[in-house]
Amino acid sequence: MSATPHRLPDTARLFLALWPGPVVRNALLAWRDAWAWTATASPVAPERLHLTLHFIGEVPRGRLPELMVGLQVAMHRFNLSLGRFEMWPHGMTVLEPDPVPSRLLHLQASLGEALRGLGLATETRAFRPHVTLARHADGAMLPAPRLPVRWRVRGYALVESSLKPPSTYCVLKRYQ
Repeated sequence: MSATPHRLPDTARLFLALWPGPVVRNALLAWRDAWAWTATASPVAPERLHLTLHFIGEVPRGRLPELMVGLQVAMHRFNLSLGRFEMWPHGMTVLEPDPVPSRLLHLQASLGEALRGLGLATETRAFRPHVTLARHADGAMLPAPRLPVRWRVRGYALVESSLKPPSTYCVLKRYQ
């Protein structure tokens, strides 16, 4: 009896993000690891650290080639300084930019226009750029002041998120 071949689901759960390289990822990890987490906290795994630009959601896999082309927007490189931490509701611990660069806001808005042009809905809440460091972290001890994470943003990525354990992220396309 032969094994059943692995079949991909008919849809892909997608998002657009700033995806850090190794140097920035290590700096983010240093921030994450500086916290004194509670037993209930779930620190974000190193390979999952990112800054979401748009959550797209479930899209038929047959549309992926069209999306990969349609999500190419003009982008100017910019510097991002992540140095302000916040504890959001439900114990979500995040690192935010300070200040928020206008080029980041422009990129996020341009991608929103591209998504709507492809017939995809966009988030109605205001964009709050951040990198999630941990979830369920109510009561975690704040770290001592640290130098900001300096990130020279040269592009963004289209990423697939799988919720099946173990949940994974897979970069489908990088844009520069």
